Amino acid sequence: MDFRTTVERAQRLKQLHADHRPLVLPTVWDAWSARTAAKAGFPALTVGSHPLADSRGAADQEGQTFEEVIAAVRPIVAAVDVPVSVDLESGYGQTPADLVAGLTEAGGVGLNIEDTVHSEGGRLRSTKEHADYVAGVRAAADDAGIPVWVNGRTDLFLHAADASAVLDEAIERLRALEQAGADSVYPVKIQDDDELLAAVTAAVGVPVNSTAHPVKHDLERFRRLGVGRITYGPLLQLALTDAMTDMLGPWAP
Repeated sequence: MDFRTTVERAQRLKQLHADHRPLVLPTVWDAWSARTAAKAGFPALTVGSHPLADSRGAADQEGQTFEEVIAAVRPIVAAVDVPVSVDLESGYGQTPADLVAGLTEAGGVGLNIEDTVHSEGGRLRSTKEHADYVAGVRAAADDAGIPVWVNGRTDLFLHAADASAVLDEAIERLRALEQAGADSVYPVKIQDDDELLAAVTAAVGVPVNSTAHPVKHDLERFRRLGVGRITYGPLLQLALTDAMTDMLGPWAP
């Protein structure tokens, strides 16, 4: 994809976040799912690491190399005329500059970066380490002249036995990501907790991303709680798995 088109799509993704509260980005994993979501009327999409891995027979949590992920993303981006963001886990061991270069060369214009480093035993980056990496991504995108949308994710709630007990630390992490240049922040695993979602959205000045289930959750609830961005993670693919199982069941021997 040429540079001008990539810049235009990045600018469009930024504007969409301003125009829609929340902006819903269906999580896709191949050209078919991307075309289907775009045809349904969604103005932007995101590629999820878990569904992408499942579609390729690989493991999530950086079970693919960065080069394999980018090679898989390229035909997804080419299949649609809307901006596409990509979940790049904790960065696959890449420098921020190499991460941004690979993403944008494939036509991707947004990315998730999480603080669980799967290649190092699943350790959690410190607040400063993760913020520094996000700052590097922000700087690399700026240097490239492409306003890549950076979605800074924390897995702190995911790792905690009691999510409420780590709320203050999570907010500290999210604010650090905001200050480092993240355009939105993504605290995973609190999508069903109204109090935690409301506390997080009140604590930061950028859109908060929440995971959602396309059938079990309600869009208006997320809007009421102040969520600015919604992605499905693996839940859209899992919902389709359930539907496919139900359809095929009567035909099974």
